[in-house]
Amino acid sequence: MRPYLLLPLLLVACQAPAQGPQDAAGSQPATSAASAPATAGTPVPSQDTTSEAQATAASPATAATTAAPAALKANVVRRWPHDTAAFTEGLQYVEGRFLESTGQVGQSGVRWVDPKTGRVLEQAATPTPGAFGEGVTFLNGRVYHLTWQDGEAYRLDQALQLQETYTYQGEGWGLAHDGQQLIMSNGSAALAFRDPDTFKVTREITVTDAGQPVTQLNELEWANGSIWANVWLQNRIARIDPQTGQVTGWLDASALAAEATQAAAAKGQQFTTDDVLNGIAYNAETHHFYLTGKRWPFVFEVQVSGNN
Repeated sequence: MRPYLLLPLLLVACQAPAQGPQDAAGSQPATSAASAPATAGTPVPSQDTTSEAQATAASPATAATTAAPAALKANVVRRWPHDTAAFTEGLQYVEGRFLESTGQVGQSGVRWVDPKTGRVLEQAATPTPGAFGEGVTFLNGRVYHLTWQDGEAYRLDQALQLQETYTYQGEGWGLAHDGQQLIMSNGSAALAFRDPDTFKVTREITVTDAGQPVTQLNELEWANGSIWANVWLQNRIARIDPQTGQVTGWLDASALAAEATQAAAAKGQQFTTDDVLNGIAYNAETHHFYLTGKRWPFVFEVQVSGNN
């Protein structure tokens, strides 16, 4: 979510637990060819993406006590249209609509979107002028919205009118909820659970895979008792145990990123290093996920399969 000029610092930071800015550079393009784009909203045969190798191999001692994360596949069910001007920071499926937040100074905001058409139904700018908007989530009739470096979070009503402003320390990246508490990422390996009334931290977990911290946690979603997290600069999504912080599965989305890149290029839109995978929503009725990225032309509706 960050200006491209910060990329050299980010690349250095990635060698140690990262605390720095996020969305300035994208993952390397997938080497496998993506399927040809289909008409938005048109059912297509399911297709499996290939499982990506784990970033860190478990040591014998770790493997003996902790099961390796499952290799999960994203099987495309449909492709829905997505606003190619939307620098997506957060996504949630709420009663037949998408709740989406967007970033970039001067372009940040929150919107309700019709999934079938991609049309913006209602929108509001991030309340603080000049703030870089981040994640968003909907809980108990309220919309919560983060900022990157301004240290402010906002509670809005369903009409996207400001009700309350909260403050917090550090950066804000992704936001979700488990039905009771808000869950927030800050670009590190830490996830903070927060009281939705006061925004105060109630507990924290550190996300790990094979005993190693998984940093750059970005957009979040809650589904089937697990936290799902985009990892900035990677075309895969972590499924996380909310009690232990252990990664229990990796969902490979590299084929989706490749298809989005090709579809954008076919329409004259050349992706930059900013246009990365970011956006996870879950439909509890169909048990399907919706995955997208910054300025992507599609929201992919997928069915997740694999060793669950």
